[in-house]
Amino acid sequence: MLNFEGLRRMDPGRRRVRPQRPDFHVLALVRSGTGRHTADFVDQDLRERSVVWIRPGVVHRWTDVDDLDGPLILFEQGFVPAGPAARAAADAFAPAGRRLDEPTWKLSVRAADHLAQEHAAAVADPRLASPAVLAHLLAALVLRVHPAEPPAPAAPADQTVFRRYRAAVEEHFTRWHHVGDYARALGHGPRTLTRATRAAAGVGAKRFLDQRILLEAKRLLAHTDLPVARCAERLGFDDAANFTTFFQRQEGLSPGRWRTAHSGR
Repeated sequence: MLNFEGLRRMDPGRRRVRPQRPDFHVLALVRSGTGRHTADFVDQDLRERSVVWIRPGVVHRWTDVDDLDGPLILFEQGFVPAGPAARAAADAFAPAGRRLDEPTWKLSVRAADHLAQEHAAAVADPRLASPAVLAHLLAALVLRVHPAEPPAPAAPADQTVFRRYRAAVEEHFTRWHHVGDYARALGHGPRTLTRATRAAAGVGAKRFLDQRILLEAKRLLAHTDLPVARCAERLGFDDAANFTTFFQRQEGLSPGRWRTAHSGR
């Protein structure tokens, strides 16, 4: 448990404004103030009732939080009990920011305050510590700040196909760069994957795959000092020239020029 004041106090060198990539969750609620945050190279204006949820692996930076007040909850992936809250925490494709309506915000703040009180009691007196209590209070907060999304317009069968394809892309995108690889693994034709992906995500299967590879490329370029050739290797390209061609075609800049513009160094 932390808050924005504590974040500023523990970071006098302002490392928070540079790209970082935590391997844990960071969930923040803005009670007051205005500021900005960047997650996976998308800027978000922050104000009262804003929620920021950085999942493991996301590259983010606290662009401007000097005026913000509110809690920050840091937790590992496996801490949330199995069920809807754990599925929400594992949703790597969920947006990093949202603004809650007033009724939902009030309940979310109450959930966060209850969690903070239990955490403070556990720290003050280990006899009161209960990981199970903390985990279930965290699950309640997660379900408040991550409301159920409306059903996708895709048919149920297409939704199932897309969810399987999305999970396979997340698992294999650093090795499989062709939709045909996923079609063979999932037992569907490329056209079926394309139809399902377009219905659920608004883009074809190839574009969806390319976007995921591109995102990871940006994360590596912004957050690491790896040479472009090593980034290409990590992403499964057989040589740096092919990676550069892919990146330039997708983004309109070479990897090196993009890194200079976005690494914050």
